Amino acid sequence: MPSLDFDVEESQFRRFYAEQQAALDQACRQLTRIVGKVVAHAGGVDIAKVEGRVKDVDECIRKFVRKYRPVLEEQNTPYEIRPFITDLIGVRVVCLYEDELEKIADIVRGHFAVIDVTDKASAVESTEASFGYKGLHLDLKLATPDKASPEHSPWVYLPFELQVRTIIQDSWSVLDHRIKYKKSIPGQLKRRINVLSALFELADREFRQIRDATAAEILQAPDETAEAPDEAGQQLAPASERSAGTPNSELNAFTFLKIATHFFKDFEFEPSKVDGFVDDIHAWSPGMTRARFNTLMRETIAVVKRYKQHFEEQNPQASFNPYTVMRHCLFLHDRSVFRPALRNSAREAFSAWLSEQGEPKGASAS
Repeated sequence: MPSLDFDVEESQFRRFYAEQQAALDQACRQLTRIVGKVVAHAGGVDIAKVEGRVKDVDECIRKFVRKYRPVLEEQNTPYEIRPFITDLIGVRVVCLYEDELEKIADIVRGHFAVIDVTDKASAVESTEASFGYKGLHLDLKLATPDKASPEHSPWVYLPFELQVRTIIQDSWSVLDHRIKYKKSIPGQLKRRINVLSALFELADREFRQIRDATAAEILQAPDETAEAPDEAGQQLAPASERSAGTPNSELNAFTFLKIATHFFKDFEFEPSKVDGFVDDIHAWSPGMTRARFNTLMRETIAVVKRYKQHFEEQNPQASFNPYTVMRHCLFLHDRSVFRPALRNSAREAFSAWLSEQGEPKGASAS
């Protein structure tokens, strides 16, 4: 029975917590798994991690005392502590970019029953001198179809809190909790915390804008592979060279991707590997231009593809991915400059095959 005796209600809540801790831990694991699965299957967002936790019993009581007890006792309203702790189980989704917060919220809204939503970003931004954590909190329950599942029956009506944060917001939250006496510290210290909070917010914004700028650079990169005949039927320079007027611009990750994805349309190039490969190309041939790289690929890829077929027939278990193809193209283009592009065994096998086929026209001597 609810009462106004805090000691009695605290004791009852602690007893409930101790009796249910194993079940709460299990529920937390299951809810975390379900949320992770829902977000992963939806796609379209970059998830850094999904994790869960059962709120510490002392933390639960401190929250009740801080947020609810004064009003309830002032209004002479009997209470139990448990119904007020809607975040007894918490699941956290950490994404990369701030514009993905609402996307994730929309995804989970389609799979769970929403009890309440708290937008921490709006709360912070609504005041001029506020500092602290930003993120999105949703109080959720299982949606109706999930309630019928026998595996969910032990905790079918248990609410949980979903926190959606960016990596930057998650980092700030961890650090923010280490700052003591934030509400009553001297003005100059509060100002320093505000500055620090603003830097974190700026970092979040910059990461998103860098992502968008990177995507724009890839779209705007000149298309070296687009060639069109003139009215007399003669091949013109690539359209990008005619329009951009910078055929000799240095090869970079964006122009490399434009060229590479033309030759390997179904291959997904990982950014870190692109960076490393373009860096290697410039180490072997400083000042490599996008036009030259495109030209050497066009001149050599047919030969290398024939060798790839031969190699895979002889070595069914071996890998000959697009990077391997491009390394062979570079070596075939200039065997002296691009000698480091292939290991000794690969270089010898390729050279032996070339000798059997007859030297391709235009290939440099070893």
